Amino acid sequence: MTPDNLALLYRNRFAEHKLARKNAIWKTLCVGFLARFVRPDDTVVDVASGYGEFVNNIRARRKVAVDLNPDARCFLDLGVKFHLAEAARVGELLHGEADAVFTSNFLEHLPNKSALEVFLASVFEALKPGGRYLILGPNLRYLAGAYWDFYDHHLGLTHKSLCEALHLAGFEIELCIDRFLPYTTHGALPTHPALVWLYVRIPFAWRFLGKQFFIVARKPRETPAPGRAG
Repeated sequence: MTPDNLALLYRNRFAEHKLARKNAIWKTLCVGFLARFVRPDDTVVDVASGYGEFVNNIRARRKVAVDLNPDARCFLDLGVKFHLAEAARVGELLHGEADAVFTSNFLEHLPNKSALEVFLASVFEALKPGGRYLILGPNLRYLAGAYWDFYDHHLGLTHKSLCEALHLAGFEIELCIDRFLPYTTHGALPTHPALVWLYVRIPFAWRFLGKQFFIVARKPRETPAPGRAG
């Protein structure tokens, strides 16, 4: 998909009047949950940064956003470094400088498993030894046909298949939550930030409402060759 087509798709999918509420939800997620995986002095990279909801709201010393959509830079706070680039270039752009790389609802947009392997290798290159890759995404295991309701979804992933791919890429799995957030903010579930704040503090509710996985993968401090069992 070209950058112009990508920009058009997302303008149609996310109405501008809903972006403020979406940003408020992400602020709550960052403060109430995701901040435990990112230190204030970290270098954080948001790949496929979209409207900047994560990178703008997470607390970090250095913030970098990477996106192929030229509109993305317009939504970033001052101080966020933007790269208009393909996601697979993150390793080239950061090369061992990142403490944390984050993607949300991105991997399913990759065309195939070969592209996933290339991207994971690039994330591995971008991270410092001991750095974390934080992944949020729809879990095909719990969505069935609804997973394919979005035109730009190509790659089907469950939490188990993604963990296998991460292991093959040389990562260690620090945390794997198979059910975390609901699938979309467009559904019937309440999205008021106060309710989101409560939700992330009640893991029991995740078992009933969660359709997205959350995985934390770590680059080993002593790096084995990717693809070899340790």
